[in-house]
Amino acid sequence: MDLGLNEAKVFVAASSSGLGAATARQFSLEGAHVVVNGRYQDRLEETAAAIRRESGNNVLALSGDVTDGETARTLIENAAARLGGLDILVTNAGGPPPGTFESVSLDDWEKAFQLNVMSAVYMIRAALPYLKQSSRASILTITSVSVKQPIDNLVLSNSVRMAVAGLTKSLANELGEQGIRVNSILPGWTRTGRVTQIMESRAQAQGITAEEAGKRQGASTPLRRMGEPEEFANVAVFLCSPAASYVHGAMIPVDGGAIRTTL
Repeated sequence: MDLGLNEAKVFVAASSSGLGAATARQFSLEGAHVVVNGRYQDRLEETAAAIRRESGNNVLALSGDVTDGETARTLIENAAARLGGLDILVTNAGGPPPGTFESVSLDDWEKAFQLNVMSAVYMIRAALPYLKQSSRASILTITSVSVKQPIDNLVLSNSVRMAVAGLTKSLANELGEQGIRVNSILPGWTRTGRVTQIMESRAQAQGITAEEAGKRQGASTPLRRMGEPEEFANVAVFLCSPAASYVHGAMIPVDGGAIRTTL
């Protein structure tokens, strides 16, 4: 299937590794012009170079912290200037640290809100003028299966990602008539650095190895395994593409069946 992404102009936040890097790679393989973003330029350059070698397409690396409003605005403006516009925005961000309600601090709450909610707000506000000029405009937020069912020891993520889900649905209502599609993916347990951190924390609490913790978590899903970043990326790229032109305001789990509810 031709996804209609050739020459598309794409910005993927938090894409030096993990889900973001896998998504940027898949966009590039589909012929898009991609900007990867993260806090560390050296890591970004390595990721961009690896994607270029595989896809043969140009990939730009722009470092900056999207939890800062001015930095996020500058990043989006620079990306649009370098690409000649913007068609697709993926508002990825890392996850807040694990912990229970009593173990995390008030400062942790504020940082989590900035990391996951305000970063998306900043990027979307900056990108809207460019997306309004695109004939294939799409915004993809990345939340978590926790917006459907909370995950133990992740009170920060469980809480702030619900706000991103609400933002996504609100934007779908507001921007649909302007031809800007807005969707979200709810990733389940996927083999990323973030999940490794969670498994290490869980292993320490349970007195087992991180490898064993990972195996137990994977076995809890109907597919009996964790997902791979590439499996997430395939869905992300499709949702952002013109091939999904009537998919709007959707919250799509990519979780191996971990969400058991029918709603």
